[in-house]
Amino acid sequence: MSTREARTAARRRVVVTGMGVVSPIGNSVAEAWESAREGRSGIADFTHLDVTGLPVRFGGAVRDFPLERYMSRREARTMDSFIQYAVAAGVDAWQDAGLPEAEAEQPLARIGVAVGSGIGGLPMIERTVQVCDRSGTRRISPFFVPASIINMAAGQLSMRLRLAGPGFSAVSACATGSHNIGLAARLVQWGEAEVMLAGGCEMSSCKTCIGGFAQAHALSVRNDDPGMASRPWDRGRDGFVLGDGAGILVLEEYEHAQRRDARIYAEFRGFGMSADAYHITAPRPDGSGIVTAMRLALQDAGLTPEELSYINAHATSTPAGDLAESRGIHAVFGDHAARLAVSSTKSVHGHLLGAAGGLEAILTIQALHNQVAPPTINLYDPEPEYALDYVPHTARDWPMQAAMSNSFGFGGTNVALVFSRPA
Repeated sequence: MSTREARTAARRRVVVTGMGVVSPIGNSVAEAWESAREGRSGIADFTHLDVTGLPVRFGGAVRDFPLERYMSRREARTMDSFIQYAVAAGVDAWQDAGLPEAEAEQPLARIGVAVGSGIGGLPMIERTVQVCDRSGTRRISPFFVPASIINMAAGQLSMRLRLAGPGFSAVSACATGSHNIGLAARLVQWGEAEVMLAGGCEMSSCKTCIGGFAQAHALSVRNDDPGMASRPWDRGRDGFVLGDGAGILVLEEYEHAQRRDARIYAEFRGFGMSADAYHITAPRPDGSGIVTAMRLALQDAGLTPEELSYINAHATSTPAGDLAESRGIHAVFGDHAARLAVSSTKSVHGHLLGAAGGLEAILTIQALHNQVAPPTINLYDPEPEYALDYVPHTARDWPMQAAMSNSFGFGGTNVALVFSRPA
């Protein structure tokens, strides 16, 4: 028996027992799932910032965020919005899982947090530079650094919930949320933790971020019709739509969950990752790096390609990325690719960068739980090459036992996660 086979045989099962969401399509799992299922776009003109002079004036912003449900206004000033979103989604996931609160002076051991962000506190950095230029360094907030560094998303959650297990933030651009989920699941599988909060968070809809992505020609410029701007696989696509939010899962060792009679949404089955080693922003045209990640995830899950029924694709609505992913899916699944449902919920919520993997894993689990494939909206003229069943416009009842969520990022980083219905 190989080392990999021995490790796989000995590893513990991991299940999902809680979920929390802050997103452009709703600030709860129920709201976000309903919007995704109904194809209801959360993309609209920005109202939280002055868009004067910006080439892109819309995106998937979080609206009606109930901040004071989670913290006071004074406390909120010690953390930028991406951390606030992580705290909200993490607390909701914890409560959804029905896990106990820590007793006074007794942190919960062997329960940890793995939550990252692709960009971190860029809005805070932007505001602080303005303050510094205008009034000097003495006017910089003493909370500037802890309010903006990425690992404080995990740090604030571990302090709030008093979780003394592993605490870290993997950072890998738009694959961040998925990397944190996969790595956290392995900690549980290998016995390093009993429970992990895992996922991603982001709030990057500020002038510098929008301007930077726009200068790279990465964003859609469909300012006259924001709701139609995110159009994965459509030949009229012209770039991704920036989104904000957080998606966090509770990953729990199976017997631990059984002992406390926890509700189990899904089982975590597989994690695959790779690097393209090719280009700073573009994927390999043949999708070979994507292929490696998907094949490793299926191998890790102990599943054949034919046992998978649905893929929540990374497809961001970029010309090169969408096509490379479709090519990769054909390479991995062969003839079975024609029998897969493959949709991009980014068509309704936009691209949440470091939070994308967390939100999309949750929507994948909801698809499994409800046996419904959510639609890809705005798909009127699909790319003919390597076309798949992209579930255009309308959700579809779709029997499935296992599903995959893909996340890829700048620098050529690729992640695939596999979940199955609970046994």
